[in-house]
Amino acid sequence: MIIGNREFKNHTYIMGILNVTPDSFSDGGKYNDIDRALKRTEKMIKDGADIIDVGGESTRPNYTKISDEEETERIAPVIEKIKRSFDIPVSADTYKSRVAAAALRAGADLINDIWGLKYDGEMAEVISRSGAACCLMHNRERAEYESFPDDVISDLRETVAIAKNAGISDDKIMLDPGIGFAKTYEQNLIMTNKLELMHTLGYPILLGTSRKSMIGLTLGLPPDSRVEGTIATSVLAVIKGCLFVRVHDVAENKRAVMMTEAIINSK
Repeated sequence: MIIGNREFKNHTYIMGILNVTPDSFSDGGKYNDIDRALKRTEKMIKDGADIIDVGGESTRPNYTKISDEEETERIAPVIEKIKRSFDIPVSADTYKSRVAAAALRAGADLINDIWGLKYDGEMAEVISRSGAACCLMHNRERAEYESFPDDVISDLRETVAIAKNAGISDDKIMLDPGIGFAKTYEQNLIMTNKLELMHTLGYPILLGTSRKSMIGLTLGLPPDSRVEGTIATSVLAVIKGCLFVRVHDVAENKRAVMMTEAIINSK
């Protein structure tokens, strides 16, 4: 997969989370000014991040939606500054085409859409015109399925069709099973366990479980104490052949990925 000026293949890479929001479920308010965002970016790069994912609107359960203008004001200056300061691909975590367009103008290399192109009818065209990469996540209005996880795969096929019809090339598409979105606790566990089903779609996979409620409910821990649970899912992501894991705790997950790959690749 090509993101910015880099090719990603045959390895599990780290996407570091940078929330420039006041209300993210895990780290809201910590990095919502440019200086702190840049320091956080520098730290994640030092710890081994391969791409930085900048988000300006919390999508935690029962989140408050903000305007396109406010979201753009939060993320565009940060993206522009990161691109000027560091040689690393940057992702914009948004499902709104106007915000995505602004992020791309600011230098974003990838659009990370939690609605898999199904929320905003203009999003696919915006991505296609830019030539940028995209990560398209599974989501739906309600956690109601006739045949789970087959329905997840079917939903993602629809997403891929939207992308292809808009002219987005295969080497610019990555898919995300959407852990924590429109799924019960049990369904989140099942989908994580059956990640190999995603390979039938023929695109790279990103797993984003970092500090999420699936881990909290399993271990009975608050968001800031879920690093070991997240690492367990990152190890599984390597075993299941995911291209990326999207995490808050970069150094710890990077080490776990490296150790797992060393074991898997031993002769």
